[in-house]
Amino acid sequence: MTTAQRPTLEAVARRAGVSRATVSRVVNGSTTVAESIREAVRRAVDELGYVPNLAARSLVTQRTDSVALVMPEEATRVFSDDQVFPGIIRGVSQELEAADKQLVLMLAGSPAGHQRVERYTTGRHVDGVLFASLHGEDPLPGVLSRLGIPVVCSGRPLDGAQLPYVDVDHVGGVTRAVRYLIEGGRRRIATIAGPQDMVAGIERLVGYRETMAEAGLPELVAFGDFTRESGTAAMRQLLAAHPDLDAVFAASDLMAHAALRTLREAGRRVPADVAVIGFDDIETAAYTEPPLTTVRQPIVELGRAMTRQLLRMAAGEDVEQALILPIELIVRDSA
Repeated sequence: MTTAQRPTLEAVARRAGVSRATVSRVVNGSTTVAESIREAVRRAVDELGYVPNLAARSLVTQRTDSVALVMPEEATRVFSDDQVFPGIIRGVSQELEAADKQLVLMLAGSPAGHQRVERYTTGRHVDGVLFASLHGEDPLPGVLSRLGIPVVCSGRPLDGAQLPYVDVDHVGGVTRAVRYLIEGGRRRIATIAGPQDMVAGIERLVGYRETMAEAGLPELVAFGDFTRESGTAAMRQLLAAHPDLDAVFAASDLMAHAALRTLREAGRRVPADVAVIGFDDIETAAYTEPPLTTVRQPIVELGRAMTRQLLRMAAGEDVEQALILPIELIVRDSA
């Protein structure tokens, strides 16, 4: 029994009736070959099942057909029950699959991980880099951009770098949520704010503070880091400091889930005693007790939009610096 040989470039050339060099140019994306010839080559490639040598192709085109998605988080956070990260990955993967590109997922939750990402991306092993979940004034996106590597961020870079980014309307979403509580008669409205080294945490707190000031109501603030554990600690802190609070806006659904449990343990009825609203509309938000009112952000679409922007940049097109996606208040029984 013999093993079938893989089709060669020469076999494709013979089938298409052209030279080997012409086949090479077509396979490597050259537009200098007439469309009729390109079509003949593509037909021969399909009929023979020819698979191009990607290493050789990258040498010719200076492209890797790969995109890096960098998440400055620990693996335990990315692969936790926080559905924001899987949502971004899913959106990015969908767009790259449609474009016949490869995804390289890189975690940079430690100094060593950050250095590894910098070495890999500056080594031109990818055609562009997507940054999600940036913390603080991370200089790496700006460094890569200055080297001519296409970069798109999830959220505005906090170091002031003028890089393209895609995000949701955090301030507008929180404003809508807090106004809903005020219109429902709530006056002692607390917030469990997110981390202040992330755009999402910063802008969601801005939305809360601006809306409370507009209504002439006092701020009642505790801080978390978008996790359940921090939500539990923050809710206990708020109850101890402000036992008369009658509503809570939590800057993530996971923190809101924890708030619901903590309020129940403290003997507070939701929403009769305390109304609760979260942010994200993760899948489990509809199945809490009671079901969670929340701000829905189109997280999968955010990943897709980031990727579309990056692919346009890699193709030499101009893209807008800021693309802001709309949000929606989803009213359920918790508020």
